[in-house]
Amino acid sequence: MTVLFYNPAMAIQLRSYEPHDFAALHRLDQSCFLPGISYSKTTLRYFLTLGSADCVVALEENRIVGFVLSEENPPLAHIITLDVAEKQRRQGVGTAMLRQLEENLALRGVRSILLETATDNEAAVAFWKRHGYRIEATLKRYYLRQLDAYEMRKILPGAVAARPAKKEP
Repeated sequence: MTVLFYNPAMAIQLRSYEPHDFAALHRLDQSCFLPGISYSKTTLRYFLTLGSADCVVALEENRIVGFVLSEENPPLAHIITLDVAEKQRRQGVGTAMLRQLEENLALRGVRSILLETATDNEAAVAFWKRHGYRIEATLKRYYLRQLDAYEMRKILPGAVAARPAKKEP
């Protein structure tokens, strides 16, 4: 196991997705989202096996307690989902996974990350805003053809190249 992050105060380890994680990730996604919003096994497997996918998994005592999944086409990436087990929420797990994912993406040339989140999920909207994501648009009836979503974006630090100073004539 490659440990990407370890914080003894949280006892959380981060590592990259491994195929044997699939069943646990699917169960976690089913517990985090309503039926129809959570991913089917087929859809989750599709995203995880994309050549452009990156998935950071959080473990506590060898038990998966979270994961964040993205796809990328540098300079743009899209966060597909971020899931944290209910008992581990508000303990820094999501933040740790997101930081690792953003670092991974930046190293591969990603400069802008998009995601969608339900407009009525105040905790999620606050989480994303706290991490530098800004609302760009409202997607009407995005979830289940009923619930609106915000499209949010973050420009990664260092993505804005310094412009050369104008030369005086």
